[in-house]
Amino acid sequence: MIERIKGLGVALVTPFTATGEVDYPALERLVDYVIEGGVDYLVVMGTTGETPTLTMPERVAVLRAVKARNAGRLPLVVGVGGNDTARVVELIDQTNLDGVDAILSVTPFYNKPSQRGLFEHYKYIAERAPRPIILYNVPGRTGVNMEAETTLRIARECPNVVAIKEASGNLEQITKIIENAPDGFLVISGDDSLALPVMAAGGVGVISVAANAFPNYFSSLIGEQKAGGSQENDERFEQIRPTIKMLFAEGNPAGVKAALTVKGVVENYLRLPLVPVSDELFEELKNSIVENDWK
Repeated sequence: MIERIKGLGVALVTPFTATGEVDYPALERLVDYVIEGGVDYLVVMGTTGETPTLTMPERVAVLRAVKARNAGRLPLVVGVGGNDTARVVELIDQTNLDGVDAILSVTPFYNKPSQRGLFEHYKYIAERAPRPIILYNVPGRTGVNMEAETTLRIARECPNVVAIKEASGNLEQITKIIENAPDGFLVISGDDSLALPVMAAGGVGVISVAANAFPNYFSSLIGEQKAGGSQENDERFEQIRPTIKMLFAEGNPAGVKAALTVKGVVENYLRLPLVPVSDELFEELKNSIVENDWK
């Protein structure tokens, strides 16, 4: 399984209709679009999927729809996380994991556990989960940073934990994990903007937001980096960096949904408390996409 979550993963958005329902035809289009664009695996019901706004029946239906459209073409990772450890295990038990390769589980948010609390949280989950666990450290959203020492302790003591999606933005911390991780433990960039630097340091890829809109371009970038990278690849990455910055200027997934709207893949609807990007940013994104023909 571990080889199946290397390279370019895409954190799928959840499309909505104008009246607020999940737009399943658009979700199917999106799955086809990113697969045809060359991504290596799919991540469903993560932060980018606006999962906190989905009801449990919707979560079941979204996962079922993605599985059906994917039809086994690519590996599949499902997000199951929360700030109540026992409830996370209940949610895992309630999730149909047939066809799912791994579970992406974010660090507990809002209640700000200590480093020991983070270790015990993941130990408890890992001992009970029927699929491998990918840790997800994103302190900008959760309010707590899982330090390198804690990640490494989990990696050494919890055999069912196989990887981390690191979105701390701290390249020194990420490099420390890479250099000291036990054999077989994978480090995945959680930031599009740090994908190539993390891979250059020994990371195995990225779980990308931008790949929703530009799967072909990102697949080429990550594929070249997996092969050893080059100055030309770095330059191609720098060319799209301003557009990546636009995707996050007014929050995620508002930016990437705007880009997908320009691409004609989904419509530009989000669920409150999230709202679409401003008209000004939408036009900037549109102009960048059209002028550069980002694929």
